[in-house]
Amino acid sequence: MVGRIIKTEACVAEGAEHLARVEPRFAHVLELTGPLPLRRRDDGFDALFGAIVSQQVSVAAADAIWGRLKAAGLTGPAAVAAAEDETLRAAGLSRQKVRYAKALAASEIDFEALRTAPTDEVVETLVAVPGIGIWTAEIYTMFSLGRADVFAPGDLALQESARLLFALDERPKEKALREMAEAWSPWRAVAARALWAYYRVAKDREGVR
Repeated sequence: MVGRIIKTEACVAEGAEHLARVEPRFAHVLELTGPLPLRRRDDGFDALFGAIVSQQVSVAAADAIWGRLKAAGLTGPAAVAAAEDETLRAAGLSRQKVRYAKALAASEIDFEALRTAPTDEVVETLVAVPGIGIWTAEIYTMFSLGRADVFAPGDLALQESARLLFALDERPKEKALREMAEAWSPWRAVAARALWAYYRVAKDREGVR
């Protein structure tokens, strides 16, 4: 099922209101953070490539690498496919991410069809590309496709934020956090926004690009 699509700040506010009703700790988060950000992005190759760039690096590092790629005109599939590996490396991509970028450029994903595909199908299509794991697929589905009930429990900032907010002894692992998030349906993507916002307040740094 595609389900609810987050299109505007009003959608996020509706989800946040629901979460505050069902879980008082989210009400506390909203008192600290104020309105949650929309965080919608364009879909397509550029967005997915940007998610690959963000893997396992800080938000600041990802922004810097993406800025260099953009300045060099290396954010589209044709440009990536044609670029020499060392050119992409010079922009800051690791050898592994160069391989992933090339695989994505050659994947011929029908990004328009993904807009109306069930979430499970979107994730299945994306993870078939080397270098795209569940985290990247869920971030794309959440931000670029706007799915309201998608979560990314493998995200370390979400795990740490949940640990702090729920006073857990340790960071919940991916499986445990996925199970926790079931209680936040049908607005799990807004719960993720709330946890990232709380992470920013608690840690004084961004948890997601």
